[in-house]
Amino acid sequence: MRKFYKVITLILAVAMLACIFAACGKEEAASDSAYVQEKGKLVVGITDFAPMDYIGDNGEWIGFDADMAAAFAESLGVEVEFVEINWDTKEMELNDKGIDCVWNGMTLTDGVKNAMETSNAYCNNAQVVVVNSDVAEQYQDTESIRSLSFVVEAGSAGAEQLDALGIEYIEAESQADALMEVAAGTSDACVIDLLMAGAMIGEGTSYANLTYTVALNSEEYGVGFRKGSDLAAKLNEFLKASYADGTMIEIAKLYGVQESLIAQ
Repeated sequence: MRKFYKVITLILAVAMLACIFAACGKEEAASDSAYVQEKGKLVVGITDFAPMDYIGDNGEWIGFDADMAAAFAESLGVEVEFVEINWDTKEMELNDKGIDCVWNGMTLTDGVKNAMETSNAYCNNAQVVVVNSDVAEQYQDTESIRSLSFVVEAGSAGAEQLDALGIEYIEAESQADALMEVAAGTSDACVIDLLMAGAMIGEGTSYANLTYTVALNSEEYGVGFRKGSDLAAKLNEFLKASYADGTMIEIAKLYGVQESLIAQ
């Protein structure tokens, strides 16, 4: 009988320890905002991606996402710090606490949603094929683009679209680098975000000789935090409030993305 009670006691002790560890894990995940406030800054992972994140004339990061991230950090009572990351390793950067969120025109794919705690969608977008303007008429559908040599940002939504079509490509560190490859003629085409294409190519831009043709999909942007983070819910509240009071719309107009905004 004593052995029986000892076994029961041991089982109960193990069960209690499991509950304690589980509770601790939940507490740690739920206290992301406390972690950010304690260190006094929100570290935002970005890439060079106009009009969402890019270096302004003053040498500081600006853009629709950058300005919104700075405003969100201010609402939390902390400073904002921008860290340029390798897009292909964004989940690792996040989980290792090198950054606190990924806020860079990030497409809300199933993979992203499984790996991160994501905000509500705030912008509509698409992946588009960019080619030289003088050959654009030849590449107006997915069959015609199969003959092109492509460059895309590693780990990007554009790369996923080409993978789905079975089209080979070389990888670049950023969408900006992919554009430079096409402009230099080292690749025939690239796939970038529609919002970036609207801001970076065509008449009046640095890439006046480039244009986009085929839209490969439609998608939505969101912000990613560590899995289980309470910052996602706080950001949703912030997005709703900033949309309602017009702040988000004014910032969007500053960078020409107001037509892509999703009502909060």
